[in-house]
Amino acid sequence: MEATEVRLASRPEGMPTLDHFEVVDVEVPKPGPGQVLVRNTWLSVDPYMRGRMSSAKSYVAPFEVGEVMDGGAIGEVVESNTDELAVGDVVLHGLGWRTHAVLDPARARKLDPSAAPVQAHLSVLGMPGLTAYAGLFDVANMREGDTVFVSGAAGAVGSLVGQLAKLRGAKRVIGSAGSAEKVRWLLDELGFDAAFNYKDGPVREQLRQAAPDGVDVYFDNVGGEHLEAAIGALNVHGRIAVCGMISQYNATEPTPAPRNLAQIIAKRFTMRGFLVGDHEHLRPTFLAEVSPLVRDGKIVYRETVVDGIRQAPQAFLDLLTGGNTGKMLVRL
Repeated sequence: MEATEVRLASRPEGMPTLDHFEVVDVEVPKPGPGQVLVRNTWLSVDPYMRGRMSSAKSYVAPFEVGEVMDGGAIGEVVESNTDELAVGDVVLHGLGWRTHAVLDPARARKLDPSAAPVQAHLSVLGMPGLTAYAGLFDVANMREGDTVFVSGAAGAVGSLVGQLAKLRGAKRVIGSAGSAEKVRWLLDELGFDAAFNYKDGPVREQLRQAAPDGVDVYFDNVGGEHLEAAIGALNVHGRIAVCGMISQYNATEPTPAPRNLAQIIAKRFTMRGFLVGDHEHLRPTFLAEVSPLVRDGKIVYRETVVDGIRQAPQAFLDLLTGGNTGKMLVRL
């Protein structure tokens, strides 16, 4: 039996291509004393991984050229040399981009497959869900009666931000997305009050129409034109939570800052970047509040599923160009 892993072949300049990845068949690894062998069943591809393809200093170590990449994954224990995890246990861990992973039990979290579909722990009940929850409530301090604007609203994080805001009493929730189909999903299934396709015209003008009374909270997944438009629409003492800036991840030249950043003075708004890892203390509260909402169908989530480890690089590239609705997952 063979295992398969995806390695970083070279570092991209600008948008990555399939040539920047190498898919390699290897022998199935053997667990050492106190370790387990996990056969992965689900892999996560996420926008932050684009930064790890670069050698630039960042908040997380870069992928090494020639080495297997890593990321969120779910799998089944198929061999165990420890009493902490048994064969057949389903675990969440961080050694994705491969079919088989050797783990210390401390690096795995056992899941209950009867509580929810296991892949939900890579989306609505996992890192994207906690990102949405922490960013909206802890970072942006969203309050009842706020008008909330979220960019990339049809993605894994953005789609949850909008729904959580509505459930917590937002006055108006507005989202931007990259296709008419995604806009319809936001309006018809997720309950957004307004949504627009950012490709249809200037974001500034579409946002002004969608939020005639301004915006109190902006949850930024995109940066660039969206951030500038949001600053223009922001009310006095508005709050911006910066989760990501996917519009700039593949830029080969420095991108200009928002040209209207000086409005921070008159509007006295706050803008704060955040990493989900800094909010791990919120996980129990997040799960206690959100898990019942998911179970009862009060939070809707969608997955874009690609089959096969060899398709993982293409799934990642599609993610960077908006080819997903909800969470992009690879099923092995």
